[in-house]
Amino acid sequence: MPRKHDRKPNPQPISGDITDPRGLSALLASYLTALETRNYSAATTLKYRRLINHFIEWAEQRSLKLAVEISRLILERYQRHLFHYRTKKDKPLSFNDQHQRLSALRSWFKWLTQQRHVLHNPASELQLPKLPHRLPKYVLNVQEAEAILNTTNVRQLFGLRDRAMLETLYSTGIRRMELINLQLPDLDIERGVITVRLGKGQKDRVVPIGARALAWTEKYIAEARPDLVTNETETALYLTKFGEPFSASSVSQLVGAYVAKANTGKTGSCHLFRHTMATLMMDNGADLRFIQEMLGHAKLDTTQIYTRVSVAKLKQVHDHTHPARLDRGKGPQNPPNAGP
Repeated sequence: MPRKHDRKPNPQPISGDITDPRGLSALLASYLTALETRNYSAATTLKYRRLINHFIEWAEQRSLKLAVEISRLILERYQRHLFHYRTKKDKPLSFNDQHQRLSALRSWFKWLTQQRHVLHNPASELQLPKLPHRLPKYVLNVQEAEAILNTTNVRQLFGLRDRAMLETLYSTGIRRMELINLQLPDLDIERGVITVRLGKGQKDRVVPIGARALAWTEKYIAEARPDLVTNETETALYLTKFGEPFSASSVSQLVGAYVAKANTGKTGSCHLFRHTMATLMMDNGADLRFIQEMLGHAKLDTTQIYTRVSVAKLKQVHDHTHPARLDRGKGPQNPPNAGP
């Protein structure tokens, strides 16, 4: 029997009749197979299935079942439908959700055109919603990060494990699933690095791990992990009380509980440490391209968000150059003829 963390969620069945090779449903099935053969991850394939299924259900309600029946006008009608759509809680779809659904359609119809299933691409000129450039909701300062780390009881088995996990997240900024997928051979103690296997985009990368995080991880391996192992062939670095790798939800709950326990007034989980690591390193002068490599971002544009989050240098320049700056040694000075 597969372990809990290995079980894949049951995918949403493809809507409609998949027996007609010209039909939207059959062509979606072919597209998903093509993604699998191109080594797209199971999570990505399931995501495309879900997003495109929404369109197929909408189209079938309007008696549109064949790919050749879909025109640019039809897709624009669907885009308006997404804009006016309301969820069960009577809330509109976010622009991010709308963007994802339409972007999936553009990728699908591009493939349909390349494979000669349609003569032209009706989605090629579809204008996607403009997405807002939002900053991370919360970023920890050094004192807040340390307060969270110190909530662990390192005298206990699970507290020692949790401290090692939190230190690793804080030091490396790796993603939740990258933490879960770490294996014992991925930790290079001599070089002070970890190897992230098949991270986002199916890419490996090597990430430095700080001396303190490495020390806690070594202590966990020596003193706690042997008591957690139930299967000697298990090579996952971090184990649950059942001797198995964590699931995504269990890691989020674990880290989120420590964040809440520290009572910093900020909420979050694994990604909170990712944002914090990048921002604090930017504050201390790290090059943006180094941060990009650490985080595993394919594009520098994604990493540039931390130049807006990091305000330390901006504050320093402001303090030294703004004419209305406060001389802390003399206190605030009133200009001539100022009121009382």
